[in-house]
Amino acid sequence: MEVVIRPTEQDAAELTARFIAAGIRKKPKLVLGLATGRTMESVYERLVRMHNEEALDFSLVETFNLDEYIGLSPKHPQSYRHYMDHHLFDHVNIDPRNTNLPRGDAKDIDAECAAYEALIRERGGIGLQVLGVGRSGHIGFNEPLSAMQSRTRAKALTPETLRQNSPLFDKPGDIPRRAITMGVGTILEAKECILLAVGDEKADVIAKAVEGPVTSMISASALQLHPSCHVIVDEAAAANLQNKEYYRWIFENEPDWDEFR
Repeated sequence: MEVVIRPTEQDAAELTARFIAAGIRKKPKLVLGLATGRTMESVYERLVRMHNEEALDFSLVETFNLDEYIGLSPKHPQSYRHYMDHHLFDHVNIDPRNTNLPRGDAKDIDAECAAYEALIRERGGIGLQVLGVGRSGHIGFNEPLSAMQSRTRAKALTPETLRQNSPLFDKPGDIPRRAITMGVGTILEAKECILLAVGDEKADVIAKAVEGPVTSMISASALQLHPSCHVIVDEAAAANLQNKEYYRWIFENEPDWDEFR
């Protein structure tokens, strides 16, 4: 795991977007894993700008999103399909047939999960997986006690996750209680991961995920086991980290970050 601390939320989002763009330019047929949530909106805004101003080409990219609420159709305004269309897909030259999300309104949820997992394998796995982290330490909707080798499946959401996400619904009580999510094991099989976390409300969970023990209680801590995982945080989210000076040194001195400085 590699941690990069940027001064502000905007700097952290900019670096994340530039990292994703560099991955697409290096491999135009990149299989890209995507996340949703408020933190990601500024990343997608920047990717759209790069498409418009720098000719960032999504035409051969294929995407797989981490999760979707069970019970919501793709056209529901709070579905993650709608989120992705609104924030990214409708504004770049990606082929809609290459944008994959699990169907939250599938009649057979278990079959949908198995088919989604199989499609990821068929495409050769995720090349670059973009991640956020919830306050309970979850990546995707892998809530506490998610198995480290778990695969795409249905998962009950914790009260904390429901409290965090329900304000996004017109009627907070309408938020689904379950979701389809890629498993921790599925995520760990991505060739490369990049996690973005900003704000002081993420400081505690980032410290646990990055510097604490690997535990199923904090599914993001499993990323410590990944051979190529980059954690991008702003100063606020880094507040509780013990090795901040070393992490700053990495960004300033490691050759892999030369093109981003």
